[in-house]
Amino acid sequence: MQRALDQAQAAARRGEVPVGAVLVCDGAVIAADGNRVEQLNDPTAHAEMQVIRAAAAVLGRTRLEQCDLYVTLEPCPMCAAAIAHARLRRLYYGAYDPKGGGVEHGARVFARATCHHHPEIVGGLRESEASALLRDFFRQRR
Repeated sequence: MQRALDQAQAAARRGEVPVGAVLVCDGAVIAADGNRVEQLNDPTAHAEMQVIRAAAAVLGRTRLEQCDLYVTLEPCPMCAAAIAHARLRRLYYGAYDPKGGGVEHGARVFARATCHHHPEIVGGLRESEASALLRDFFRQRR
């Protein structure tokens, strides 16, 4: 999770919402990145999407069953759906997102009967640090 927090800090320095993600497969880091929505002018360039795309390219496959995702913020519904489609084994995340989350809040993607894959989920991992990054970023913006 520390590496995901480092990616979130790097995203903030780029002017992005400070969310970072790391994808680990068989104990090795396959991809690490932060939000790049503004940089790429791409509303889908969330940290989770960036690392899922990169890992699929590195591993040469779309199913990432032996991989775990660490992300600093509860994934939104778009990212949660991508996690299901990639069939990630586990999802670890830091800060909860009552407003835009799609895992334990809002759409609750994995709780839907139509969701074809449900990863193991651990929320609140280093939550205070992840929340502080977001709070400080938005405080500076206002």
